Amino acid sequence: MTVETENICANQPVDDANDLLKKRAHRAYNGYKKDTIDSDLIVQFLPMVHKIVQRVVTYIKPPLSYEDLVSAGTVGLIKAARDFNPSLQAEFKTYAYIRIRGSVLDELRNFSLLSPNAEKQIKEASQASLEMTNQNGKMPTDEELADKLQITVDKLYQTFENARTKNFISIDTMSENSTSLGATLIASDTPSPVDQLEQSELVEKLTEAIQQLNERQRQIIILYYQKELTMKQIAEVFNITEPRVSQLHANALFNLSVKMRKLRDG
Repeated sequence: MTVETENICANQPVDDANDLLKKRAHRAYNGYKKDTIDSDLIVQFLPMVHKIVQRVVTYIKPPLSYEDLVSAGTVGLIKAARDFNPSLQAEFKTYAYIRIRGSVLDELRNFSLLSPNAEKQIKEASQASLEMTNQNGKMPTDEELADKLQITVDKLYQTFENARTKNFISIDTMSENSTSLGATLIASDTPSPVDQLEQSELVEKLTEAIQQLNERQRQIIILYYQKELTMKQIAEVFNITEPRVSQLHANALFNLSVKMRKLRDG
């Protein structure tokens, strides 16, 4: 959790925060037919909205305020309660998480978080890393990649951070050839054999790519995604600063994206 988020939470009693969220929920709730939404279900899962927004804030440090993102997430929760079909093979908790996170991402997509120049730098770094990996049989070090791009290592780390932001925002985006996980859950109750095969292949490739990371990067990925530790908690585990954890995390994700691209192409 960032200092800004900690201050918000510290300065606002839990009861007041819950009351505020309930008011937002009811405001959004009034926009839908009351007989189609379980308001108790909404109140029960409001804490999930805060948890997701806190994770987003520490992940990419967006320009929007914490409260703006909470409002967007609350609307996502309302829509989840309205649209959820109990016959689907998914728990409401899982479905709500997807819809809340999707609403927060939609709110972020309304803002241009990266400049065209930053987008260009990400593309150049990714291509250079892939070429060096193919040529040498292993991922280049940060210093080697920075030298190849003729930039400083600090500038390269900023590129990693930008790449993480780009990947985070695009995770749930739907394209012509694929749909987001949320849309898949809405569309059908049972994944098709093709979908199951694609998911299995993706998991297999991702597992292989994670295993190819260096030990520290692999540990950070596991602690952050599997154990759901915060950047601050991971920093305490390794006895390093939180900004350094964020830097290593961004580096790991960049390397994963390059490895996944290599595995896909190969």
